[in-house]
Amino acid sequence: MRLTFLGTGTSHGIPVPGCHCPVCQSKNKKNKRTRSSLLVEEEGRTILIDTTPEFRIQALREKLCSLDAVLYTHTHADHLHGIDDLRPFSYERTLPVYGSPQTLEEIARRFPYIFAPPKLYGGGIPHLQLNPIEAGEFSIYGIPLTAIALKHGEADIYGYRIANIAYLTDCSRIPETSYAFLTGLEVLIIDALRAEPHSTHFNIAQALQEIRRIRPARAYLTHFSHAVDHQTIKKELPPGVAPSYDGLTLSL
Repeated sequence: MRLTFLGTGTSHGIPVPGCHCPVCQSKNKKNKRTRSSLLVEEEGRTILIDTTPEFRIQALREKLCSLDAVLYTHTHADHLHGIDDLRPFSYERTLPVYGSPQTLEEIARRFPYIFAPPKLYGGGIPHLQLNPIEAGEFSIYGIPLTAIALKHGEADIYGYRIANIAYLTDCSRIPETSYAFLTGLEVLIIDALRAEPHSTHFNIAQALQEIRRIRPARAYLTHFSHAVDHQTIKKELPPGVAPSYDGLTLSL
């Protein structure tokens, strides 16, 4: 399995337009963060988690040539609004898309030109097949996956487990019943917005608390705001935990 962090920033991206803070003005490339997304290559298949507003830029940077499926965590703009850039990956065949029933219903409502007839744009639309999934185990092309129920403030969203990695972005609480799906992980990727508390995201201390409970072999923090400097947090984290950054790849 190969993982690529397409983006590791929060909803504004970094640098934030008009901001002159040290992180936004940093020359460290690892402080330049597009919106959060993950690419998973497993058993000859390529699976994308979320389509950020920079998805086209991310795909070009990573020389992405094909996709086999897209998983959606939820419908916030920073995780969804690159959906039109799925067009080049769905010219020759329909691309299957997965998410909770509520997530896919919302996507269909917000992008009627893709899903609601009459389709007035001919071939100039993504050709997508919506596949609602409930929390729990499912499979794509014979690859076992798990949709993990999470809380993002008051919103119900999904994280995903593929083999022995789990991706938990945009979460402020893990329901007790979801921990059963998080045992025996090689890699845990988890939301850690900033040091200060936030109503809809884990802060860094809370993310570390969850890592201690879940006990993966290693963990990566993601979905950083511009309050987090890469080099500073890297020095502060305990062994086995690291900050992610755009373009980071892992081979398992």
